Amino acid sequence: MYNFIFQNTTRIYFGENQLGHLGEELKQYGTRVLLTYGGGSIKRISLYDKVMEELKKAGLSVFELSGIEPNPRHTTVNKGAELCKKENIDVLLAVGGGSTIDCTKVIAAATFYEGDSWDLMTHKAPVTKALPVLTVLTLSATGSEMDSGGVISNLDTNEKYGLLHPLLQPKVSFLDPASTYSVSAFQTACGSADILSHVFDVFYFTFAEKMDMIDRVMEEVIKTVVKYAPIAVKGPENYEARANLMWASSWALNGFLQTGVIQAASCHAMEHELSAFYDITHGLGLAILTPRWMEYILDESTAPQFKKFGVHVFGVDAALSDMEGAKRTIACLSDFLFKELGLQSTLTEINIDDTNFKVMAKKACGGDVLQGFKPLTPEDVENIFRMCL
Repeated sequence: MYNFIFQNTTRIYFGENQLGHLGEELKQYGTRVLLTYGGGSIKRISLYDKVMEELKKAGLSVFELSGIEPNPRHTTVNKGAELCKKENIDVLLAVGGGSTIDCTKVIAAATFYEGDSWDLMTHKAPVTKALPVLTVLTLSATGSEMDSGGVISNLDTNEKYGLLHPLLQPKVSFLDPASTYSVSAFQTACGSADILSHVFDVFYFTFAEKMDMIDRVMEEVIKTVVKYAPIAVKGPENYEARANLMWASSWALNGFLQTGVIQAASCHAMEHELSAFYDITHGLGLAILTPRWMEYILDESTAPQFKKFGVHVFGVDAALSDMEGAKRTIACLSDFLFKELGLQSTLTEINIDDTNFKVMAKKACGGDVLQGFKPLTPEDVENIFRMCL
């Protein structure tokens, strides 16, 4: 178990009819607001009108950046940063899912950098300052509403990197489960797969000693998703299901579950290559990869933790041997992702072939070894990609 420091400073307004506090919270940081959002779904569900009403009521000057992509581009970050500089923006308000929030966070930092925002993502330039960011969440998936990270893509170079810095932590986030009613069954399933991966890919599957309490909390977060994701897929306006998924999303990656362990996200690293090259939905890529990764690294050393996961989450028979229990666990996870949630189970189904596997595998490993529950060489990663065809 490792020493750690834990601090999460994001104020959360959870539940319905909380937007009445939006204006007062924004005014703490200034009067000139950049409102950021994606393809316009917030207008279709009338959330845009509700937000604008609160901003006007507070007497704020509002500027807009729309069209943020599902895998946000560094070019969009550059555009947003230039707008902030031109209009002397005081505070950023991201209304949307993780992509919109991630992009907005990096805009907040890029505003104080004179070069290309990609320099921040590749650590060629440090984050020195950032505008304050507030969020209104519309999709339960990435946890970006309550953490200090953001992921940005560069389609010119087929790269996708994350940036982590305390200055990117949202000041305030508004989480209304009703705002996720319009999320499609597909995106609900993808978001749920993302939440699961944040827990077991990043923190749960590790050889490191950790607090038993943290393990139990991880399992409860996973069980919450396993219980409520199918309900939300079938009944999109089930408030209880949407609320549980939304809160699970926030706690899966807000730093609490990371206490005492080292983060080693093998599947996330591999999926970043898939979405960098093919611009696919992140959660779908994770769903396709994860059972194959588990199968590939399954051996006498990893089987006990896989079995433990299955026993506690899927009710796998504890009397089974570690190896048989682990295999049953992988089968249960596959059934959940591909049968209960209805996600595509192969890369072939989403028109991805093996053309770029070798270069993707090398990049996922940083040219050397991808650390994780089991270290993976580029050859290992390429093999896992092929298992997904």
